[in-house]
Amino acid sequence: MSTKRFDGKTVFITGAAKGQGRAVALGLAEEGANIIAFDLGEKIPYPAYNRSSNDDLEKLKDDIEALGRKAVIYAGDVRNEEDVKEAVERGVKEFGGIDILFSNAGIAAYGYSWELSLEQWETMISINLTGGFLVSKYVIPHLIKSGHGVIIYNSSVAGLRGFARMSHYSASKHGLVGLARAQAIELATYNVRVVTLHPTGVNTPMNDGLAELEGTTAIEIAERSAGNLLKTPWLETEDIVHAVKYIASDEARYMTGNQFVLDAGLLTD
Repeated sequence: MSTKRFDGKTVFITGAAKGQGRAVALGLAEEGANIIAFDLGEKIPYPAYNRSSNDDLEKLKDDIEALGRKAVIYAGDVRNEEDVKEAVERGVKEFGGIDILFSNAGIAAYGYSWELSLEQWETMISINLTGGFLVSKYVIPHLIKSGHGVIIYNSSVAGLRGFARMSHYSASKHGLVGLARAQAIELATYNVRVVTLHPTGVNTPMNDGLAELEGTTAIEIAERSAGNLLKTPWLETEDIVHAVKYIASDEARYMTGNQFVLDAGLLTD
């Protein structure tokens, strides 16, 4: 019997119930991993589009188990330290440790920088950046204990350049790059790698939410904002799965402190 690439590994994924997080959870489960799936499971005031539900988390658990793997699900907020701590502890109790963190939970919204309220700014930063910090804070000790591990922060092309009407989003995604670079230096001695992933737009339910707020369609949002050189308005979630599988695997064992760009040429000068 052939060995799957992530047999015996445990992966902690935030924003796991839909979109990129769900796709990565299922993709790694197919490769033998057990999954700790963390998601808010309810709507928040900002941005005012529909988000994942607890039913989505339950469905993910069923789908992972249908692949012959195990899943621990947790409905919580990445901004809440007790939620994060409890989810990590519950997952470690079930699986014995954590090998990979895919820090994916995030929001996006539009607004000129001078028109954003302080609450809107702080919500974006706290979910996209502080949430990544909090989850890593509680996962890292388990990676150190095991003597290996990989942290992948899902940033964006907006983490490497600015976009009009997305200053708070861009700032949060740039912040993940700084966090990852510093952690890569801190954790190298423990054989723990840290990488940021920078996709162009991805075809997920978030686009539908942004389109609703803008009074347009998801494909128009993608075509307006992408600027991809290759002839595609967006990536598919499968493209993110392939990238995460590579970064998390031994094939990328000397990759750390890097920015893995998957941009269809958008950032090319």
